[in-house]
Amino acid sequence: MNSIIGSCIVVLVVFIFTGLALANEGATNVLFDQGHNQRFLIEEKGELQLSKLADVIRGKGLAVVSTKKPLSDETLKGISALVISGPFDALKPEEVESVMRFIEAGGRFAAMLHIGSPFDELFARLDIDHSNAVLHERKNTIDTDINFRVTGLATSPLFAGLDQFSVYGCWALDPGKTGTPIVYTSSEAWVDLDGDKKLSKGDASGVFNVAVTGMSGAGSFVVFADDAIFQNRYLDEYNQRLAENLADWMMTP
Repeated sequence: MNSIIGSCIVVLVVFIFTGLALANEGATNVLFDQGHNQRFLIEEKGELQLSKLADVIRGKGLAVVSTKKPLSDETLKGISALVISGPFDALKPEEVESVMRFIEAGGRFAAMLHIGSPFDELFARLDIDHSNAVLHERKNTIDTDINFRVTGLATSPLFAGLDQFSVYGCWALDPGKTGTPIVYTSSEAWVDLDGDKKLSKGDASGVFNVAVTGMSGAGSFVVFADDAIFQNRYLDEYNQRLAENLADWMMTP
């Protein structure tokens, strides 16, 4: 009798754990990459950290984890959405390949730039490029002309209930042939191409893209040209709503 009861318990335990594993496979699991010398982390509570962003995502019922391991097929197994925010070290070629396989298989990928170069190889695969200098604005500035509000928002679920949000030292993005620009500066923005720290004849001026979205295979991606937008200090009502919409986007099949 005891052996029969023991066998039943083992079967029940296996059944429960199998069910949990299957449920987890179908859940939205969000992975934050923190293995490329990121300075702003989801576990830290400081003003420039990302703990509030992680809390916003968890508040939508999503599971949020981080890793310092190299990005690989194994690291990304069971993950629905990948976030790479503010890396200072470049992804290795094999990591780029794994991220591309992840997206093409149906994953969601969100990138936020602190500097552009760590993303160069991955962005080349996504046909995206970035400026080599930050944007300056002459409209909707906050405290300096590199910190400003963007009001040129395309129609997108990412901007539901929004007519603006703020950026704090962002870059211009080139969406290439496959990306779609979804956030724009005013026509009075400029890039200091000649490095003289003022708007002059050698600079580029006009409307620039600061967020791009697109698809690759069965998956999709969004790139924001600034990583400060989701830092704890800057999650005002607008940037907080943007974070909530990003979490909803992560859950969309």
